Amino acid sequence: MLTFDVVVIGAGAAGLFCAGAAGQRGLKVLVLDHAPKVAEKIRISGGGRCNFTNREVGPANFISENSHFSRSALAGYTPQDFIALVERHGIAWHEKHKGQLFCDRSANDIVQMLLKECEAGQVTRWQPCGVHAVRPKATPSDDGSRFELETDQGAVSARNVVIATGGLSIPKIGATDFGQRLAASLGHRIVPLKPALVPLTFTPEQWAPLVPLAGVALAVEIGTSQPGDVAGGKRKKNAPPAFMEDLLFTHRGLSGPGVLQISSYWQAGQPLRINLAPQRELASELKQAKVGSRKQLSTAWSHALGEAVPQRLAQTWLSQLGESHPTLRADAPIAELKDKDLDALGQSANAWDIVPNGTEGYAKAEVTAGGVDTNELSSRTMESKLVPGLHFIGEVVDVTGWLGGYNFQWAWASAMACARALAACAENPV
Repeated sequence: MLTFDVVVIGAGAAGLFCAGAAGQRGLKVLVLDHAPKVAEKIRISGGGRCNFTNREVGPANFISENSHFSRSALAGYTPQDFIALVERHGIAWHEKHKGQLFCDRSANDIVQMLLKECEAGQVTRWQPCGVHAVRPKATPSDDGSRFELETDQGAVSARNVVIATGGLSIPKIGATDFGQRLAASLGHRIVPLKPALVPLTFTPEQWAPLVPLAGVALAVEIGTSQPGDVAGGKRKKNAPPAFMEDLLFTHRGLSGPGVLQISSYWQAGQPLRINLAPQRELASELKQAKVGSRKQLSTAWSHALGEAVPQRLAQTWLSQLGESHPTLRADAPIAELKDKDLDALGQSANAWDIVPNGTEGYAKAEVTAGGVDTNELSSRTMESKLVPGLHFIGEVVDVTGWLGGYNFQWAWASAMACARALAACAENPV
């Protein structure tokens, strides 16, 4: 039976990076993956350009039941460290807004970089190769191995096993919950999984009036709207953040960066609160506009909201609101409207509360939220506190980043923390 210092299950971002780093530190490493193509999720990320990190990364950019868990790994391997690696490999890159870094040419540049790092570490890679069982041994063998694995290419033994299998997002490229199921079978608690960074949907009846807006995009402020989230006009410290990002109307609901961001925080039944014109106090503008004016409401409204959003949205919005507020007719003279009516109109766009009925699911989700409970892992080494020698890195862990390169940085950072710990353990065995 072949024996390795480390067997990494999962040839994605975290798995390949960990394997290369461990191999270059003198460990004998095997990488296994059931999918025929290597790192397919990297290839399709960022519109084919791979948003490989973000200049500014910290624990606040991640969601986890243990909000401090990511701190050690992120501090130990920073975006600047990964940028230096990218530049050593001669990969040209550029920065978009909010610190997001992308390849100039192709996401495949990152894949090839990771494969070269594995080659430098003399890593063995079997792909496609399914794993059927991972069995911890009651006592280590004479060669130090603590695990036996059954694979499509036969049985192997290993001193350490690293699970880097990601989550359920984008099943068409082979995504599964193998890692979470394995963790659960070995006694780990799994924080419930859900699609994250995903478009939100609404019932056909609820969304029918807004279907004509499909394709309209605009910058908004978007958050959740729960009692107690806001006090004194400000969001409380422990409330989910509100994001200033673009929103896109679709035939089924809402998408765009802002919606993807808030989807990771959204819980079934929660309303969203969306400010369609975050730089404008629409009710105040309307009330000022009515003083001595002969304009119809539609004209004043187009001037107020239409300067901030597409005219098609402004007119559809007024038309739909007028159905529930008969006084808010498009042809009504604005001077004859009461302030409370104009308050209602302005508030409807500055604080639009709407409840999604679901998401587009794992097929459209960029990541999977939830995963292996971080309270049962070492934040320094990613090693299980329940099964010595078993490690979990990347998306399989209950650490979910914001949109914008944060999830890739978690993959690099958690992988490097694990690789360094494996090398240190090999140099100083207990």
